Formats: sequence, structure tokens, C-alpha cells
Amino acid sequence: MTTAGPSVLRARLRAYLRGSWRILLKELAAFGVVGAMAFVLDIGIFTWLTHGVHLGALKSKAVSTVVSTVFAYFGNRHLSFSHRARSSLGRETAFFFGINLVTLAFSELALALFVYGFHYGHQSSTVFVVNLVTIGIGTVLRFWAYKRFVFLHPDRVHASDADLERQLAE
Repeated sequence: MTTAGPSVLRARLRAYLRGSWRILLKELAAFGVVGAMAFVLDIGIFTWLTHGVHLGALKSKAVSTVVSTVFAYFGNRHLSFSHRARSSLGRETAFFFGINLVTLAFSELALALFVYGFHYGHQSSTVFVVNLVTIGIGTVLRFWAYKRFVFLHPDRVHASDADLERQLAE
């Protein structure tokens, strides 16, 4: 191999890493902005329903999550992951809302444990903190899952259906 070979490879690798980091930073920043606004919606609605309307913590969480998830879908599709390829709308929304259903179930189980298992009141500050923690854990899971299963890289969308199903199963 000539000396130009390794330098060309290094230059390509450097360009790839720069591009990859820029895209990742763009996705993280936009996901953070959309997530912050969805977080405010979620917490605001949860607090209003538990303290103002006196709805239980589990019902309040379900309502606040549904509203913030709908907002987050449009924000993430049109801002955070707008550069990613579109797969079918049905597939994309099913995966998006399915992932959010999993994180909602986790949140509901954690809240139920504290409300019914440990006997904290629906309006207690401990239940509020548990809600915050479950949102934080869910956020990490959602960012990874959205990139992996919902808003796909263009190369994965253009793969055959069998290849796409095999890649998603990995």
C-alpha cells in the first residue's frame, strides 16, 4: 500500500466522524428542546390534575403522558429527526407510540408501587419525585429507541423489508 492510502483513509474517517458528531449533536439538541417542552407539558398537566382536579396519580400520569407524547411526536418528527428518512406513517407512529406505551407502563408501575405499596399520597412530593425520575429514565430509553426503531437512517429504509425486519430484530 502506498503512503497516500492511509492518509486518504484517515481523512475519510475524520470527515465521517465530524459529520456523525454534528448529526448526533443536532439530534441531541433538538431532542432536548422538544423533550424540555414535552416535560413542561407532562409535569404541568400531571400537577394540575393531581392537585387542582384531584385526580389520582395514575390517571393523571396517563393523561399527561398522552398529551406530551402527541406533542413530542410532531416535535421529534419535524425537528429532532427531520433529516432522517420517512418510513410508512403507520409503522413510524406505531413504533413511536408503542415505545411511549412501554415507558408509560414503567412510570405507572413505579407510581403504583409508591402510592399503593408504600402508601404515599397521590399528591405527595415523593410521588412527584418518582414521576420525575421515571421521566428521566424514559427519556434515555426513548432517545435510543427513536433512533433505532422509529426515525430510521435512510440506508435502513431503502433496505428490503426482510433486511429491515432482520436489522430491527438485532
